[in-house]
Amino acid sequence: MGLYDRYLATRVRRSDADLPETVALVITERDLLCDGAYRTLERFFDWAVQYGTDTVVVYVSVLDEEAIPTLQRELESVTAPREIAVRVPDDETTADAPIQISIGLGGQSEFATAVQKLADDVDAGSLDPDDIDEAAVEEHLVFPTDPDLVIKTGAERLSDFMIWQSVYSELYFTDVNWQNFRLRDYLRALRDYQERQRRFGR
Repeated sequence: MGLYDRYLATRVRRSDADLPETVALVITERDLLCDGAYRTLERFFDWAVQYGTDTVVVYVSVLDEEAIPTLQRELESVTAPREIAVRVPDDETTADAPIQISIGLGGQSEFATAVQKLADDVDAGSLDPDDIDEAAVEEHLVFPTDPDLVIKTGAERLSDFMIWQSVYSELYFTDVNWQNFRLRDYLRALRDYQERQRRFGR
């Protein structure tokens, strides 16, 4: 760890402000094609755990669906300090591991799928339309947990991810591309989070 990294780490640790319990990372298929991309992801997981994160959520957007099996295989072989759950399109299971990765599922698609499942429940008679509320929708989302901090590298946009979950999240955008993302960039995101006054829509 360099001198500047140690300085940032000291400020983060000595701050009276809370650190995020749930951190979400939004990256793309192209990010993972770069040399060292998966090693960067492994380090990211280590940093998150080291600085008190309970749950890490990763969204990987894809342009070519044929790339999904390869991405899934590579992501499932990533080394992490905690259990990893990897979801792909049409996967009916719910990710509940400390580290959750979703491939190719955009926010609009995720929300539409949740609505379809609710409609199926109503049609089957197992759900009354009057009982549909926010909690009912969240039960059908890929990641029902709302992240405290969402980090997007390379551009200032969420790319159709976490539309529902990020309503009250703190968003941190960095122009640093994923292959160049370092500990200092993560620490900067944490410091930015600590310096904000969260209002949760108020």
